Amino acid sequence: MAEREPVAEQLATPGNPTITPWGDIRDSLAEAGTTWLATVRPDGRPHVVPVGALWLDGAYYVTTGQGTVKGNNLDHNPRCVIALSSRGFDLVFEGEATKVSDVKKLERIARAYADQGWPAYVHDGVLDAPYSAPTTGPAPYDVYEVTPTVAFAFGTGEENVNASTRYRF
Repeated sequence: MAEREPVAEQLATPGNPTITPWGDIRDSLAEAGTTWLATVRPDGRPHVVPVGALWLDGAYYVTTGQGTVKGNNLDHNPRCVIALSSRGFDLVFEGEATKVSDVKKLERIARAYADQGWPAYVHDGVLDAPYSAPTTGPAPYDVYEVTPTVAFAFGTGEENVNASTRYRF
């Protein structure tokens, strides 16, 4: 699947009419630090946890143990936010999550995780691995695809502190 190229718009940042090209943001995602997933509980309260997120073909993939709060929240309300810092930018991705059940897609995601050092593999329509981060919950792992509808890049360096760009997908 080819990645969709979003439409970039400058946010209201006085004194800096810079629009950061999407390619600069996309290329920086592999260098991101901790990635956070925000979901909504059925009673409307927010829930935010660090996740092992993977950017692949224009979407984020996150894993969760079955029956975890974040998985239950996504099953109840698929709207969510992924936030992270990467080279020179704080990034926010708003979108909707869908559970991945296609085995071929799961195998591709597992290979991409394994290439990054997490030895995930597919069996019985879910991911498994000998270990994971404590916030992921116990195996087996469901995988959610978070398709962004909008993303924001906020410059964090001296040279781009006022450069804020919105990307509509």
